[in-house]
Amino acid sequence: MKDSKFQKPSLNKLRSFKRQIISVSQEELIRTEYLQPENKFPLVVKPNIDEMNLACWAQNNKQFIEAQLLKHGGILFRNFNLKGLIEFEEFIRAISGELMAYSYRSTPRNAVRGKIYTSTEYTATRSIPLHNEMSYSDNWPLKIFFYCLQPAEKGGETPLANSQKVFEQITPKIRNHFQQKKVMYVRNYGDELDISWQNVFQTTNKSEVENYCRSANIEVEWKDKDRLRTYQICQSIATHPTTRQLLWFNQAHLFHISSLEPDVREILLTRFKEKDLPRNAYYGDGSPIENSVLEEIRNVYQQEAVMFTWKEGDILLLDNMLIAHGRMPFSGTRKVFVGMTEPFSSEGV
Repeated sequence: MKDSKFQKPSLNKLRSFKRQIISVSQEELIRTEYLQPENKFPLVVKPNIDEMNLACWAQNNKQFIEAQLLKHGGILFRNFNLKGLIEFEEFIRAISGELMAYSYRSTPRNAVRGKIYTSTEYTATRSIPLHNEMSYSDNWPLKIFFYCLQPAEKGGETPLANSQKVFEQITPKIRNHFQQKKVMYVRNYGDELDISWQNVFQTTNKSEVENYCRSANIEVEWKDKDRLRTYQICQSIATHPTTRQLLWFNQAHLFHISSLEPDVREILLTRFKEKDLPRNAYYGDGSPIENSVLEEIRNVYQQEAVMFTWKEGDILLLDNMLIAHGRMPFSGTRKVFVGMTEPFSSEGV
């Protein structure tokens, strides 16, 4: 007698079985929140599972990342247990492809892996004003990525500001004046007080410098002892290529001599004629920018600033046109690295 428990299922019954597909929704993989409920940026993204591969997740969720970046201006990826610069670079490439070289430099930085750089190596006891990366140029990255390997023992926060709100808060008369005249940046390289032209242009060949400047509409003036002075007129206001928002987008307040601490400013003005200062900013027609105007711009940035404190392993992705960033003074060792992508030209605004 056959045991009914072990009878083979009929062919029809086998056909009735359906393969079960196990899917994990995006909501189950990550969760989102805000650092400060009253501020809608940066958006914070955290994993819901251990040991998630951030680069793989990013590769499969590009549309989500792009949409949230345009909506919020910045995204903070926290608690993903990133294992160093290799994974940071993989994450950047998953979202944006090739990284940009840091050309026509404004601040001292060192390459640590390919086109991954140290963040601005500026005196730890002084702050770096809010600014959009390379907005002193007519070419800039649309995206900028920061990775914190080691937060400072004290301080070193990164203030952030919405460039559209900065634009809206500046007095219309000042906005209109800048929009009409633009900004002229004057730079004198070297003299032991600023980075050399060899560092800025990453070459020791004068012809290469001249070729670059010609293509970027930068006026070149060689001085004695192979010293260099440049003049460039750039945008003061830009239109975002996707959102079409009008944005305050320049570094007049940062380049102008009045941005320096009083003691540093006094030393420079004692040592140099105005035209020989390491860097300065004017209206595009060469006329001076009033100190009261620059003070208003700095006050607006301060009012709009949202303070961001780093944690080890954090990655901050910013739309470089929508959000300005800076750095507060700090003590101890601070290791924050930078990658830039998606070069864009002022011809497109």
